[in-house]
Amino acid sequence: MTSLPPLREVIALHGLSASKALGQNFLLDEQLLDRIATIPGKLKGQHVYEVGPGPGGLTRALLRAGAKVTAVERDRRCLPALEDLSNAFPGQLRLIEGDAMKVDPAKEIGEPFHIASNLPYNVGTALAVGWLSGETWPPAWTTLTLMFQREVADRIVAKAGTDAYGRLAILAQWRSEARIAMPVHRSAFTPPPKVMSAVIHIVPAVQPEGVRMATLEGLTAAAFGQRRKMLRQSLKAIPMALDALDQVGISAERRPETLDIPEWVELAKALETVR
Repeated sequence: MTSLPPLREVIALHGLSASKALGQNFLLDEQLLDRIATIPGKLKGQHVYEVGPGPGGLTRALLRAGAKVTAVERDRRCLPALEDLSNAFPGQLRLIEGDAMKVDPAKEIGEPFHIASNLPYNVGTALAVGWLSGETWPPAWTTLTLMFQREVADRIVAKAGTDAYGRLAILAQWRSEARIAMPVHRSAFTPPPKVMSAVIHIVPAVQPEGVRMATLEGLTAAAFGQRRKMLRQSLKAIPMALDALDQVGISAERRPETLDIPEWVELAKALETVR
């Protein structure tokens, strides 16, 4: 490994600036980045998939931790800076130029991997939902360490009965363990966003038996699409859903945010049996 210039120098050298259209906000605090790189655990010799590395702040922290990084970047302006990183860490960094929404990391890497990213704000939630939504479980990834706007992070870890609780919380928690690993102040970014951020850490857990992702997703989409209505109204369009409610003893007069995750799982399981 060769000596690396500070990230501000890298940005100036390559004439980079954060693109609002691409949802970019660069993290330049290397101590903070090194702390983020410790969240997944020991990375020496481990594969890590990163989306939107930009000038490579988190990338270099992951590489310093000994990871083998596959990074997807659609902003061609950032590629020369990332190539410099590849040269500084021979054999550790593979770059893919393209849209991460169209990349399957499991096919690209071919063995278990962590995902760690300061996700672009405009596609971060969609990417996370995709990684969490697979019917095959456990997934190819072993951990997710992801930077989100604090509002989104709160929705991921929310508990039943809170305003933030909804489909995203259920998706993230019904077969995974999700926690806020680190709050990140807006001033840590260049340019500073208008909102605070947080790093979320998600680890797969055992999937409950007798439940398909598609069934749970259909129920929660219908219910939280009309979250102010009682379940008897919001779920009536799903065949047999009201019968499933009755089978598990959940009142149809409750609203969706009052059901905790085990109740949603039991409802989905019952719907599988009554159909």
